Amino acid sequence: MSEMRKNNPWNFKELILDEIKKNGGWINAHVHADRAFTIHPQKLADYKKYSLEQKWDLVDDVKKNASVDEYYRRISQALELMISQGVTAVCSNIDIDPIAEDRAIKGAIKAREVYKDKITIIYSNQVIKGVIEKQARYWFDRGAELVDIIGGLPERDKRDYDKYEEHLDIIFQTAKKLKKRLHIHADQFNRIEDKGTEMICNKTEEYGLQGRVSIIHALSIAAHNKAYREKVYKKLRNTDISVIACPTAWIDSKRKEELQPFHNSVTPIDEMIPAGITVALGTDNIADFMVPFCDADLWYDLKLLAIANRYVTEIDELVKIATVNGRKVLGLKPDDPGSS
Repeated sequence: MSEMRKNNPWNFKELILDEIKKNGGWINAHVHADRAFTIHPQKLADYKKYSLEQKWDLVDDVKKNASVDEYYRRISQALELMISQGVTAVCSNIDIDPIAEDRAIKGAIKAREVYKDKITIIYSNQVIKGVIEKQARYWFDRGAELVDIIGGLPERDKRDYDKYEEHLDIIFQTAKKLKKRLHIHADQFNRIEDKGTEMICNKTEEYGLQGRVSIIHALSIAAHNKAYREKVYKKLRNTDISVIACPTAWIDSKRKEELQPFHNSVTPIDEMIPAGITVALGTDNIADFMVPFCDADLWYDLKLLAIANRYVTEIDELVKIATVNGRKVLGLKPDDPGSS
């Protein structure tokens, strides 16, 4: 124990950071590095005007004219930020769609080659245009071959075509065919009507992909009553589905008038972890139109996750969220962040 630790036993940051280093370093299980650092002051006013669902299309503005080299620079800057914090592995969603086409993933592959000796880099395809529309499906199929983990965003196709389940079937079929893991954005709107996690549990069992699926966010579970929450936790445990929490991304959720259990807009890890569910940490968007003030500070996100859930005494579990659990959801070996 350092002299500072002896003299300052209250310094939980130092204590936790020390344990994270001993456990192989930070794992950032979810970012969007290809859109990183694209916000500017003139866009801040627009940020408050639009919902996330509207922003799925508005981000086309920073994608449509971006070259492979520009994507490479954005991703490299994000990777440098990760490395500076002691992150040893990161998973980034990459837009592969009718707007970005394959330019972002080409820049991402170039960045991975440059930084491969400093950090383990894993890619997932962000299907921000869905998988139902013809061109969106074309780029999803192409992207699925290029990435390590298959991505999903079923709310996109629910919005446009009311085809949430069909979206899931397509991405599950693809993951099974290609023998790849799945990372699915789901239950991220903090609404009582959201039941995507339960549906994903059922699909995981149907396709026999237990232990190979992760849900990003899953915070709407907290909007349901206790009986339903416990039902979902049991399904998550039985299908060995893990959850990736990104607290900064949703802490700014708008006020709602619907009546639902008192809670905040953060993944309810205080209930999930005792229920036997693996939880990992992600920083999500980095200084872009989705989350302008997120600077991908892993310590900040971990602290926010702990405080928002009153999960501040379980230091060993917090360390696991930041390290070994992250390696699990990325398919890395528990004791070696550099192995897949």
